[in-house]
Amino acid sequence: MKLYIKYMVSNRCKMIVKEKLKNLGLNYVTVDLGEVDILEEISNTQRDQLKYLLLKSGLLLMDDKRAMLIEKIKNVIITMIHHEDELPKIKFSNYLSEKLNYNYTYLANIFSENQGITIEQFILLHKIERVKELIIYDELNLTEISHKLNYSSVGALSNQFKKITGLTPSFYKHLKEKRKKNIEDL
Repeated sequence: MKLYIKYMVSNRCKMIVKEKLKNLGLNYVTVDLGEVDILEEISNTQRDQLKYLLLKSGLLLMDDKRAMLIEKIKNVIITMIHHEDELPKIKFSNYLSEKLNYNYTYLANIFSENQGITIEQFILLHKIERVKELIIYDELNLTEISHKLNYSSVGALSNQFKKITGLTPSFYKHLKEKRKKNIEDL
């Protein structure tokens, strides 16, 4: 039996879900971002208990099929951008269609109707968050970051970064370093 959980976006969320399932004596096969595969059917009482325990942890057990599909879209994008070593070399639209077995136009329409932004905008926002994260880690230079996230050039990355954040990547890095120095001065 598959269960779908909203706001499940990290490995820590997976650990929380596994703990809640264990507390209820529910055996699972897999626990992935936004999705849990349970060995047996669960009763309405168990479902309500799980829903309550998850809600206390900031997670939401979902029932609506459209909402579940939107969460699947988000989880595929989040996994792709934040948890993969490199982004796929194919178009995001093809990647999502292949991963979810739906026509991209259908996915895009449902997503934008319910989220108020397009899938492309959602991807862009997450790519910029990933760029920020990589800048802060300071393990890769901008050329390596642009390659890792499939930008055509450092200039393309910089332009998109500035358009979204209002800052250049270099200035963002400078702010991070300045903040670090200020904390040390305390």
